[in-house]
Amino acid sequence: MKSRELILGRIRAALGNAGEVAEQPLPREYASAHVAPDDPAALLDLLHRNLADYRARVHRCSAAELPGRIAGLLTARGSRTVAVPAGLPDEWLAATTGVELLPDDGGLTAARLDAVDSVVTGCALAIAETGTIVLDAGPGQGRRLLSLVPDHHICVVRAPEQVVASVPLALPRLDPARPQTWISGPSATSDIELDRVEGVHGPRTLEVLLTSPDVTAA
Repeated sequence: MKSRELILGRIRAALGNAGEVAEQPLPREYASAHVAPDDPAALLDLLHRNLADYRARVHRCSAAELPGRIAGLLTARGSRTVAVPAGLPDEWLAATTGVELLPDDGGLTAARLDAVDSVVTGCALAIAETGTIVLDAGPGQGRRLLSLVPDHHICVVRAPEQVVASVPLALPRLDPARPQTWISGPSATSDIELDRVEGVHGPRTLEVLLTSPDVTAA
């Protein structure tokens, strides 16, 4: 008997009847979250801390202040060109002047985006416990290419409706058929000496704007 057949035979013997195995309930006794999922203020504070811990630059503002904050971040960055995904609310860039806006109609190639200074997107949701932002190519988020190639990414998170406590609570709100990008801080990697290098396979700088009705500016 060949080794492959021997191993597969042992697996079949261990599994027994596959149908009976498939019908067995799976234990799900783990906690779905480690913080109170119904405390929006605490979730927003936790998200802020964990995003900052991942070296994202985090800012808070109200919806009314958002256009001015985006314009200020682009000015501070010295951005001259900004990629704009389809469906991004027009008012978000209403205060932005002196910058060439490049709407993404599918024609922005990787080479073209490599020369773009910044990109502004929304998100599908954000996870407080892990400091993670999830994009799923929905309106205002665009193709995955947009958030991975430009060196500067400004991402808007609307609180409380887009903030969830944990990964188990996030998954039911996401469509598994959509292309998802999970972002925890700016792109980075470390070599064997633990020397951190940012901007390896995504933007070197991630700026997150947390917008909420009850906001403490930061």
